[in-house]
Amino acid sequence: MSKYTTGELAKLCGVTVRTVQYYDTRSILVPSALSEGGRRLYSEEDLNRMKIICFLRELGLPINTIAQLLQEDHPENVIELLLEEQQKDLTAEIMQRQKQLEKLEKLRRGIKEVERFSVESIGDIAKVMESKKKLHRIRGIMLGVGVPLDLLEWVGLIYGIKTGNWWLFAAALCLVVIGTVCLVRFYYRNVWYICPSCHNVFQPGFKEMFFANHTVNTRRLTCPACGHKGFCVETCREASDENT
Repeated sequence: MSKYTTGELAKLCGVTVRTVQYYDTRSILVPSALSEGGRRLYSEEDLNRMKIICFLRELGLPINTIAQLLQEDHPENVIELLLEEQQKDLTAEIMQRQKQLEKLEKLRRGIKEVERFSVESIGDIAKVMESKKKLHRIRGIMLGVGVPLDLLEWVGLIYGIKTGNWWLFAAALCLVVIGTVCLVRFYYRNVWYICPSCHNVFQPGFKEMFFANHTVNTRRLTCPACGHKGFCVETCREASDENT
């Protein structure tokens, strides 16, 4: 069976030699043996006991409480409960950290999408993150309407090729044109843009928005407030502006 000196035990448990000696004086961790030279020697059982003491100290339990707890007939029952509670706390903390990590990752992606980053840009990015769900809903509506219209157009085209009768295709094409115009107008009314230069939230002219170069979340526009021309970040129209 392994035997550990005071220094070795302290190193394995991540504490100082003085701490181990202090626990000995308090009779919380008494060495199981002494060497011929009078040096304290600790067994594997002592090592496990020391690890439990360190854990209980990390939980904030005072020395007197730990001493009383270890003198119980079945201290393992109480320690098991403490371990369960610690596990719950750590799980909750991990979940919270995971949410923070997700927000951090979104923030990093947002920074990459901003043409000229500044401290004020963080507020813009936060606004964009808050409007993400609404933007997804808007785009979902557009897909929900646009895809069936596309399918109808293809059905009309195939029907016309096979039968030579093009009335269905013509009707589908009219519906597609009307539907596309309605969808574009719907998108235009609900999506505004944040200028990366002056952080103004604005709605561009319809023609400028329609023909502007764009990415998934940005569009190259001219800010009406400061005149900056560049990629502006998409955001949802503010609720306070919906009646304007």
